[in-house]
Amino acid sequence: MGRTTMAGSDTDFHTGHRERLRQKFLDGKLADYELLEMLLGYAIPRRDVRPLARGLMAQFGGVHQILAAPLDKLVAFRGMGRNTAIFLKSINQIMATGYREKLSEQPIFRDATAVANYCRTILSGKTTEEMHVFYLGSELCMLADDVHSCGTNDEAVVYPREILKRALVLNARSVVLVHNHPTPNKSFSTADIEITTVVRDLLAAAGIELFDHFVVSGSIVYSARNMFLLK
Repeated sequence: MGRTTMAGSDTDFHTGHRERLRQKFLDGKLADYELLEMLLGYAIPRRDVRPLARGLMAQFGGVHQILAAPLDKLVAFRGMGRNTAIFLKSINQIMATGYREKLSEQPIFRDATAVANYCRTILSGKTTEEMHVFYLGSELCMLADDVHSCGTNDEAVVYPREILKRALVLNARSVVLVHNHPTPNKSFSTADIEITTVVRDLLAAAGIELFDHFVVSGSIVYSARNMFLLK
C-alpha cells in the first residue's frame, strides 16, 4: 500500500509540474529547455523528462539543433527511444510545411526571415550535402521545392539542364538554389560560385532569372544575392 501511495504522489507532482509548464507557455515565459521538456512530456507522459530535456540541450546545443538532428542520433540518445525521436522530427516537419505554405502564398522576397527559417528547417542537421531547387511563379511565389540531388559530406552534384527543363515545365519565372554545408559557418566555396554562374547563364538564355542561391551552414543562411555573388 505504501508503494501505491508513493506512486500516486509522484503522479500528482508530475501532473502539477506539467500544468505549471503549460501555464508558463501560455504566459510566454518558458525557457528553451522548459519548452523542450513540455514537448517531451506529451511523448513520455509517465516519466520525469527534465533530465532528458537538459541532457539533449547539453548534447545538441539548442531546441532548433535538436529538432534538426538526424533521426538515428536522436534514437541513440539515452532515454529517448524511437517513438519520441519520431515525435520530435514530426514537429520539425510541421514547421517546414508551415514555412513552405507561407512562401507559396506570398513573394519570396517579402519575408526574408521565413525564407531563412524554411531553409534551415529542411537542411540543418543533414550530415551530407543536399541540393534543393525552388521554382518561383510570375509573382515570385514558390511553385515547387524539389530535392535536386543528395551528395557526400562535401559535395552535391548539380545538373543545370535538368533545372532548366523543370523550370520550363512549371513555367517558372525564377529559380532559387539551396544547399547545405554540413560543416558549420562555411560560406560559398569556389565550386559553389562557379556552378551558380553556370546555372544563372543557362537560365538567363531562356528568359528565366536565378533569383538567389542560399547556403545553409549550421544556423547561418548565406545568400549569394546579399553577398553580391550574383552579378
